[in-house]
Amino acid sequence: MKNILALLAAALFAAAGAQAQDAGLVERWASKEVSLSGPCDGNPFTEVEISATFRQGTRQLTVEGFYDGDGQYKVRFMPDTVGEWEYETHSNRAALDGKRGKFTVVAAKAGNHGPVRVKGVHHFGYEDGTPFWQVGTTSYGWTHQPESIERQTLATLAAGPFNKIRMLVFPNQDVRHQPPRFPFEGTPPKEWDFTRFNPEFFRHLEQRIGDLRALGIEADVILFHPYDKGFWGFDQMPAEVNERYLRYVVARLASYRNVWWSMANEFDYLVKKQMPEWDRYFEIVQQRDPYRHLRSIHNAMVLYNHTKPWVTHVSVQSGAIAEDFERAVLLRDVYSKPVVYDEVKYEGNIERRWGQLSGQEMVLRFWMGAIAGTYVGHGEIFKDPGDMSWLGKGGTMRGESPPRLAFFRKILSGSPAEGLEPIDKWQEYPFAGKPGQYYLGYFGRQAPVAWPFVLAKPGLADGMKFKAEVIDTWNMLVTPVEGTFEIRKRDNYSFADKDGRSIALPGRPYMALRITRLP
Repeated sequence: MKNILALLAAALFAAAGAQAQDAGLVERWASKEVSLSGPCDGNPFTEVEISATFRQGTRQLTVEGFYDGDGQYKVRFMPDTVGEWEYETHSNRAALDGKRGKFTVVAAKAGNHGPVRVKGVHHFGYEDGTPFWQVGTTSYGWTHQPESIERQTLATLAAGPFNKIRMLVFPNQDVRHQPPRFPFEGTPPKEWDFTRFNPEFFRHLEQRIGDLRALGIEADVILFHPYDKGFWGFDQMPAEVNERYLRYVVARLASYRNVWWSMANEFDYLVKKQMPEWDRYFEIVQQRDPYRHLRSIHNAMVLYNHTKPWVTHVSVQSGAIAEDFERAVLLRDVYSKPVVYDEVKYEGNIERRWGQLSGQEMVLRFWMGAIAGTYVGHGEIFKDPGDMSWLGKGGTMRGESPPRLAFFRKILSGSPAEGLEPIDKWQEYPFAGKPGQYYLGYFGRQAPVAWPFVLAKPGLADGMKFKAEVIDTWNMLVTPVEGTFEIRKRDNYSFADKDGRSIALPGRPYMALRITRLP
C-alpha cells in the first residue's frame, strides 16, 4: 500500500509540473544537493547527462551533476547569496529532465567565511572579506588509510596550526598496504573499468573534505600525481579517461567551499603528459567549476607557465627561499600572483636530502616566506618501523615546528589585512608590512646584539612615533621594547630615531622585530 501511495504522489508531482518547495534551509556557501532517481541500465557514467540551472532573479548558474550509483543522480550547488533560489534540471533522460524546485538560503554561520579568493595581487582572502593567512601542510595519502588513522589525522589537524592541507585524490604506490577503496570499478592492481567510477571511493573523499570544512581547513586537492609509478595505472590513463575523471570529480567536489584545485604534484614527472595536455586539463576544470575555486600546478624540475589565465596562484617547491628571500620576491614580481612555496623540504630524519630539516629550519622558511610577501607549506617525515609518516599517510606529527607555526600564524593574524608587502629588499635586514604603519623584520640565522632604529623612506614623515617588540620565533615570546621611537629624516632613503636609539637583541638566531605606528 505504501508503495502505491508513493507512486501516486510521484505522479501528482509530475502532473503539477514537478515543482516543489524543498524542505529545510541552506546556509550561504554550504552545499545544496538535488537528488533524483533515474535509470541504472547500461552505463550511466557515460550514457546519461544531467545538470541543473539555479536562478535567483535574473542571475543563473548551470551546474553539472553526476551519477552516484544505485540509480541515484545528484547535482550540488554552492549558493553565494541569501534569499530565494529556484532550479530546473536538464537531462537526456526523461526521468531526470525538467525537475524543478525552490529553496531558501540563509546567512552564513560563525566560522563560514566562504571560499578563499585571490585578494589584491599577491595575497588571499575569504569571500566575505576576512583575510586568509595560508599556513599549510601536506599529507598526500591520508584519505587512503584505515578509519582509525584518518580520525587520528583529523584530531591532529584540529589541534594544530594548519588552515590548508595538500592531499591526493588517487592513492600512491603502496606495496605493503592496499588502500581500502579505489576510484574505479575493477580488481587491483590494474584490472580497472575506466568507464565506471566507484561512487563509494568518492563519497569517502567527500566525507573527509567535509570534515576538513568543519575544521576550517582548506583542502588543496591534487588531481594527478606521479607516485603511482604504474603500480595501479592511474598515472597512465588515456586522455579521454582523464578528461571524464576531471568532469566527474569537479561535479562532485566543487560545491565544497574549502576546495582548491591542484592539477598535479610534480607534474613534470608525469612524462607522458605534455604541456598542451596540462593546458587542456586546466581549461576543463576552469570551465566546469562555476564557483571559480583556486587553481594551481606544482613542479618538480620544470616550472609551468604560471602567467596563463587559468592559474590563480603559483604553487612551487624550492628550498632556496631559506637562503635568499629576494628569490621569493623576484618570483612574486615575475608572475604578479600569490606565491605559495608548498614544498620547502621536510622536517625529519630520513636519508633523503629533502627529509632532513630541523624544526628550526622549517620555521625559518615560514618567516622568510612571510617577509618576502609569499606563503610557505609544512611537511614532515621521520623514520618509522610501521612505515607511517605525516607526509605520506597522516596520523600524528612528531616534529618541533607545529607549535612554533601556531605562534607564527598568531603573529600573521595581527598583520595588516591587505597582506605583508616587502618594504625594502635592499636593507641588511629585510622588512615587510605596510609602509608608515606596520613593519615585520626577521633576522634569520644571524644573531645581532642590537639593531639601529632605521626605517626605509616610503610612507614616513618627521615626527611619526612607533613602538617596537622583539619576537623570539623559536621560544614563542614577544617582548615589548621600553619607550617609543620618534623618527627624523636621515637621508634620501631612510628615517632614524631622532635620539639615535637602537634596539637591544639577545644575540641568538631566529629573532624578529615588530614595529607599529602609534596614533
